[in-house]
Amino acid sequence: MRLVRYGDAGSERPGLIDDDGVLRDLSAHVADIDGAHIGPESIAKLAAIDTGSLPKVDRSPRLGPCVGGVGKFLCIGLNYSDHAAETGATVPPEPVLFTKATSAIIGPDDTVRLPRGSKKSDWEVELGIVIGSAAKYVDEADAERHIAGYCVINDISEREYQLERHGTWDKGKGCDTFGPIGPWLVTRDDVTDPANLSMWLDVNGKRYQDGSTATMVYKPAFLVSYLSQFMTLHPGDVISTGTPPGVGMGQSPQVFLKDGDVMTLGIEGLGEQRQAVVADR
Repeated sequence: MRLVRYGDAGSERPGLIDDDGVLRDLSAHVADIDGAHIGPESIAKLAAIDTGSLPKVDRSPRLGPCVGGVGKFLCIGLNYSDHAAETGATVPPEPVLFTKATSAIIGPDDTVRLPRGSKKSDWEVELGIVIGSAAKYVDEADAERHIAGYCVINDISEREYQLERHGTWDKGKGCDTFGPIGPWLVTRDDVTDPANLSMWLDVNGKRYQDGSTATMVYKPAFLVSYLSQFMTLHPGDVISTGTPPGVGMGQSPQVFLKDGDVMTLGIEGLGEQRQAVVADR
C-alpha cells in the first residue's frame, strides 16, 4: 500500500494511493497515518479494505509528511561506500548516528527555507525507514517485522553549521524545513528489496545524485537491530539511512543551494519530491 497524509499543514487527513494512482480518503477507517495506526494489525486491516469503496479525493491537495507525530528522527551518516569516498571519508566500523529535529519535518513538496546566513546548504536523497512496532534489543533476523514501510527523505544539511561550527552534526541537520518526508509510506510488503532501489536527485534540472541503495553499507534490518540496542524504537519513529554520491559538497567546485533553486528527487517505487528553495531574510 501507498499511504499518504493530505491537506493543510497541521490538519492532514489519512489516505492511500490506489493502483490507478487515485488518491482516496481513509478517514472513515483510521484517524491518521501515525505511530498508533501503522502497526502490523492496523496495516492488515487497511490492506483488507476494498479500495474501490473509498471516497476519491478529486482535487489535488497538498501532501503532508507521510507519517504524523514522529517521535524520533534518527539519521545514519557515511552509510554509502561511494558517498564516503567522494567526501574523503572512510566508512566507519559502526554506523554514525545523529538526529534531526522533528521541527525539520515538512511535506514532500513544501518549500525549503535556508536559514539566515546559510552559505553551504546541501541536498541528500535518502531511503527512510518507518517503524511500525516497538523494537528493543531485537536481533537482525527479527528486525524487519518491526518496519511498517519505507519512504523518500531529503536530508538537507547546512555544511558550515554541520562541520565547521564545532560540536555534533545536529545543528547543521535539524534546521526548520530540512526534513521533507514522503510522498508516500510504502508498506513493507510492497518493497521487495529495499537494498536494491535506484535513487536520484536533480537541482534546477541537473542530475547530481544518481545512485542505488545497493551501495548502502549497513542495510535496513541491521540498522533497526543496531539502533534498538541503544534505545527503544517506537511506532512512527523515522530512520534516514544515508545518501549516495553527488552531494553539493562533493562537487568540484562545490555547489550549494541558493534562493530560487528547485530540487526534485525520488526513489524507485517510493515516489518523488519537489521543493522550491527560499532564503530566509
